[in-house]
Amino acid sequence: MSSVLVDRRGAGRRGFTTGRTTSGQTAAVSGVEVAVVLVAMLVAWTVKAVTGMGGPLIVVPVTSLFVDVETAVAVVAFPNLLSNLLLAVRERDHIAATRDLPTLAGFGVIGAIAGGFVFVHAPEGPLVALLVVAIVTYIVTFFAKPDLRVDPARSRRLAPVVGTVGGLFQGAIGISGPIVGSWIHSYRLPRSAHVLSVTTLFFITGVAQFTVIAANGELGGRVLVTLAACIPVFVSVPIGTRLRSRLNRRAFDLAIIGLLCFAIVALAAKTII
Repeated sequence: MSSVLVDRRGAGRRGFTTGRTTSGQTAAVSGVEVAVVLVAMLVAWTVKAVTGMGGPLIVVPVTSLFVDVETAVAVVAFPNLLSNLLLAVRERDHIAATRDLPTLAGFGVIGAIAGGFVFVHAPEGPLVALLVVAIVTYIVTFFAKPDLRVDPARSRRLAPVVGTVGGLFQGAIGISGPIVGSWIHSYRLPRSAHVLSVTTLFFITGVAQFTVIAANGELGGRVLVTLAACIPVFVSVPIGTRLRSRLNRRAFDLAIIGLLCFAIVALAAKTII
């Protein structure tokens, strides 16, 4: 249930070293633009280490300013997969505090397959609008009832539904991170258990996404850039993990809500543009 914002219709293929097209020629990405992308990656993976989500949500839009969306998604896929793996491994000792991971993952995969077949030709706008409404509803509920949480008995009953819905959105429009993030956050798990939960679920769908990207040859000419993009992950994950340990519960909750608000803006921009 990756949080990557992906255009199902795809884009023309270009290498990372070629960006905007002007007068039939492709303009090279400048050193300044590479620096901007690098800073965005450092910030994004630090935020992800703090909250468990938000990496591609930040990196892909920034990178897409300089290269096409297809290249941005392809280059970010493996570093995102790596970040999820590193964070899940770092927080593995908190597995006992997690809930419903096998159920969410299993039904998520089923939903993604179904979404890919059933909704692949559906208009994207209404689905994105529905997702935005769901996120806004959760945010409003969070502030209106800050002590509200989903208890274990209720989460067990609803996890198959949430997993399926998240999978359907992932398969249909390539977006499910806000759904997964909101649902896991409603459990009010300990911070490390929250991060373990979301990164485990993102890793599972990330493997599927990366496999498809590699099988389609979308890494051609981008392997070295993809590997270089992993460097900020190794730098940022330890920093973000230390920052998370210094946050109190309220600050952690607000960081999650802040990312969900950012997701709303990104989704709205994606729909309009």
